[in-house]
Amino acid sequence: MYSSDASGVDALAQATKDLKKEIGKVIVGQESVVQAVLISLFSNGHSLLVGVPGLAKTLLISTISEVLDLEFKRIQFTPDLMPSDITGTEILDDNRQFKFTKGPLFANIILADEINRTPPKTQSALLEAMQERVVTVAGQRYSLPKPFFVLATQNPIEQEGTYPLPEAQLDRFMFNIPLDYPEYQDEIEVVRSTTSDKVANLRHILNADQIIYFQQLVRKVPISDNVLEYAVNLAVKTRPGTERATDEVNKYISWGAGPRASQYLVLGAKCHAAIRGKYSPDIEDVRAIAEYVLRHRIVRNYKAEAEGINESVIIRGLL
Repeated sequence: MYSSDASGVDALAQATKDLKKEIGKVIVGQESVVQAVLISLFSNGHSLLVGVPGLAKTLLISTISEVLDLEFKRIQFTPDLMPSDITGTEILDDNRQFKFTKGPLFANIILADEINRTPPKTQSALLEAMQERVVTVAGQRYSLPKPFFVLATQNPIEQEGTYPLPEAQLDRFMFNIPLDYPEYQDEIEVVRSTTSDKVANLRHILNADQIIYFQQLVRKVPISDNVLEYAVNLAVKTRPGTERATDEVNKYISWGAGPRASQYLVLGAKCHAAIRGKYSPDIEDVRAIAEYVLRHRIVRNYKAEAEGINESVIIRGLL
């Protein structure tokens, strides 16, 4: 597609700039969130967006799918949602033969809205799709389209009647991206644009083939041994009771991050470097994405909760 990997990285950096500009026509502010979602997309990972209602989580994801010219499906997770409602089901056709009808999972970008409101068996159907990129219905395996990218949202308040995601499922998400209230000036812009009759005309920046190429390109980005060791050491330091664990980790954490965290720290750092036009990541690239990768992979103990120490404070202490 490009004459060399270096020109591919340049193209990725330019495409990211163009994407941010287009998305900025609809989404005001939230630059770090947009960048984190794009990094996880180009790293072929999935993201969990956590924020209170009304912060444009759904709008952000639908806007991204529009500028990427990908098929987008939204699934509203509810307590009565069954696995077949998302994967698809077999029905009898006119010839009395079973025919598979595809569910909403068969798209490129899936918005799993309020994923913690659905029971574990539906969550686990999504888990297989995320990990294996296939779904199994009535013993038959069906491949999902490429690229396949799940963006799930979770509401941190109103925990009554929810089914918290198990650690194994949380681990499948590359990034945990927190959304906060917009800045005062940004909110003025949001209200101004959303209460007028202005309609943004978005243009397509990338197509599916280009995204698949960039996903493979990110894996080819070379990384020096000291940066790789820094990333792995960062994940290992979060494990209490091990020789590399810090005093703070032993004091406040009951479970640390697994090897998947190390993989995502390296992949995320490679992508963070590439979208900035750098041909190899450095330690700063690892630090830039560390919180997104580690936040949902460490489990605080009672002492940390009692003292009001959150995951971000612990992670920043390790960087």
